[in-house]
Amino acid sequence: MALAMAMAAFAVKAGDISDPKMWNPNTWYFQHLLTDGISEMRFVVVRSSATGCKTNCPEWISAEGAIQAGTPAKLRSILKTLGTRKLPIIVNSPGGDVDAALQLGRIIRKNGLDIAIGKTEFSDCWPGTEGCGASVGKGVTYLGVASDGGAMCNSACPLMFAGGVRRLAGGWAYLGVHQITTTWFPSTRHFRTTYKTIRGKRYQVTTETVTEGQSYKTYEMGKGFARKISAYLREMGVGQGVLEKMKATPASDIQRITLHDMLTMKLATSTDTVELFTGVVLCMGDKPAPNCREISEDTRPAAVTTAKTAPAPQAEAPMSQPAAVTMAKTAPAPQAEAPMSQPAKAPPIAPFQAAAGNAAPEMRFVVVRGSDPLCDPDCPEWISAEGAITPRTPQKLRQLLAALDNPRLPIVISSRGGDLFGALATGRLIHERKLDVVVDRTIITGCNPAGAGCLDDNGAYIGLISQFGVECDSACALLLAGGARRLVDPKARLSVSSMGQARIVRAYLDEMAISPALFAAIEGSSVERQLEPDMMLKVGLTTGPDTSDTLTGPVICRSMPKPDNCRLPPSANAQAKAPPKL
Repeated sequence: MALAMAMAAFAVKAGDISDPKMWNPNTWYFQHLLTDGISEMRFVVVRSSATGCKTNCPEWISAEGAIQAGTPAKLRSILKTLGTRKLPIIVNSPGGDVDAALQLGRIIRKNGLDIAIGKTEFSDCWPGTEGCGASVGKGVTYLGVASDGGAMCNSACPLMFAGGVRRLAGGWAYLGVHQITTTWFPSTRHFRTTYKTIRGKRYQVTTETVTEGQSYKTYEMGKGFARKISAYLREMGVGQGVLEKMKATPASDIQRITLHDMLTMKLATSTDTVELFTGVVLCMGDKPAPNCREISEDTRPAAVTTAKTAPAPQAEAPMSQPAAVTMAKTAPAPQAEAPMSQPAKAPPIAPFQAAAGNAAPEMRFVVVRGSDPLCDPDCPEWISAEGAITPRTPQKLRQLLAALDNPRLPIVISSRGGDLFGALATGRLIHERKLDVVVDRTIITGCNPAGAGCLDDNGAYIGLISQFGVECDSACALLLAGGARRLVDPKARLSVSSMGQARIVRAYLDEMAISPALFAAIEGSSVERQLEPDMMLKVGLTTGPDTSDTLTGPVICRSMPKPDNCRLPPSANAQAKAPPKL
């Protein structure tokens, strides 16, 4: 006698419709627009190679690539290697396996680690290349810098991100979610039971046969999986708004969550950028951050340079191995620029703080009202921007614009350059707000805003425009490119040079509708190259030959219609009624 039974079984795997193989880690676009692919997430310890970092530098764990089933084991392995050290994680991922992302989040939370969305640009060599890091210092395998420009954390990645103790997304990283895609693997199990009689005794024999069926996918989150993610978010202290965004977005699309919404949902813990975990200043105080590590001078890796040499004892670093992203102008050198076919050897670039004659190591924004007698009482106002561009520069400008009654004031800038990604972010903010930019210098009369006890007058400092000592070099030129109207004083010095991030710079200039000729001018010189006014106009960096008087001149407020940056001071009657000042 035989008894046959059949049972259907389904194996499921939850993932995201954004196939990781269709994403590129260096951009937000799909692979069919690019040539680079993407591999499984790789974890490596990186030491900062930013300018100013010497023997004591911050370190972090770079996590880039697609999340797969084996990714949690890789994270456990590197954490075991680090022992008791707690390094922040800088993640850049298109997503991947949901269950693995939940495991990663729990590992991160259990170990008390911080996380930020960011890209790591390696200075010496890229992970995976043969011999990379084999001969670099004591326990220092990779050198690089981190930024949030162009970084992403999509699909399953936000679940991993939720595991961080402190969670930073910055202003320019992209975090997106959508529905979960579930892949079903149906199979049929057949059981056949037979009986045998041996020596008069009856035995039961059961055999099993498994038949695999055709796999298929569903693109809506089931109730069971929704409960699983909901419980995980509660466990991590993150709001249910993340789950609602996921359920409301089709699997074939992706919904970006803004920084404001991330803060509301408690997905991000502050508005800080990745610089909070990787900035050089972390290791400069009396109490260095926990992720700082000091190594002796003799084991510290040599500085990496991308400068070309004349007879070429040293080759130029390839584009796939970008150099540090901080650019500060040094004192003008008497050496003339060499032809492009034989570029001159660039002089060593000193840190911006050491540049002679510069009193502002970090860019400062203040509102200034013209003090020329010709404009009294109706005078123009502008935003004075002077000093080095840092990663905090875009946030400072955003805060000032939010506090202004009239956020359409032109920006008058004089800067020797600074942080590349800070300049790109500030330029995009200026472009978004449709602000005008003029390269010139502001002399504030009466007091220095940085001095103790110096207060503005009726919401603005009093000052004049000066044409002397005006500079806009390196990254400053990219900030200028974001302006609606872009003017440069004829006596100002504006210079450009190669910055080591060719693809990012080119994409930014295309976004700002600047001629490719400017990119060619930037990449064509390894030393500072001064641009003449006709060249600036030819490549589209300036919008006309006008001077700063067009935006800040004392008589512009008499024209009709009156410019937006003209404002009358409080009336004399209002001042007379005010109580006397003691």
